[in-house]
Amino acid sequence: MTFCIHQGRTISYRLLGKSSNPLLMLAHPLGMTQGIWDDMLPELLGRFRVLTWDLPGHGASSAWPDDNDAIDAEDLAQEALMLAGLAGAKQFHFAGTSIGGVIGQQLLSQHADKLLSATLTNTGPVIGTPAAWRQRADMVMEKGLQTMAPDLVPRWFGPQACAAQPALVPGWCVQLGRSDNRSYALLCLMLGRSDFSEAFSNVQVPLQIIAGSDDISTPPASLQALATALDAAEPVVLEGVGHVPAVESPEKLGELFKKWV
Repeated sequence: MTFCIHQGRTISYRLLGKSSNPLLMLAHPLGMTQGIWDDMLPELLGRFRVLTWDLPGHGASSAWPDDNDAIDAEDLAQEALMLAGLAGAKQFHFAGTSIGGVIGQQLLSQHADKLLSATLTNTGPVIGTPAAWRQRADMVMEKGLQTMAPDLVPRWFGPQACAAQPALVPGWCVQLGRSDNRSYALLCLMLGRSDFSEAFSNVQVPLQIIAGSDDISTPPASLQALATALDAAEPVVLEGVGHVPAVESPEKLGELFKKWV
């Protein structure tokens, strides 16, 4: 794990693999960390140079600055572009899940020339409602993520993963509880403002859209709406998978990534 400073804030990232391989950037969901990609790394590193990082206030990245009261999708896209620059890549493959997929949509809408491909999983042009995200942000600031984790984390995973890995939910409850409340709340508000339904025009980047059949946060219909907005192929639906395929079915997701190289 390595650290850099961007806009006065410390970002934790990992850059792994041969510099001769094409760069693949991986963006994690809200409340999680770059560790979600760990089980996929052995397979990916044979084909890609891989860069993962932690969102503001997540993992080992510092919290969003106290003197800035909003996070925008472009702020997160600029972090990704900065990190790609550190890796020396003028263009890169991108994959993101949930809010990571929102970062991908921002890149597609404003910085498509930087992308060799985009894989968007378990996300949508609109996720939830502004009122619901506002309510969650307020509750996080009132109660704290450590208290709310037992209600939030079970929504991330499908029944198959929970049955196969009994410690999955308790373990991620610990991790979520360590995240910064304010940064998480600001990201919730960002998601409430984000609407990419009409943000794309003649996107030429190769695309892949992936859903989980058991995802209650961004169900397959949400990914279908994204495919429609992007004029992309029908989503690939991973059966028995919830909101985080990198954790629940890393082998299946890894196979889909192989199409780019």
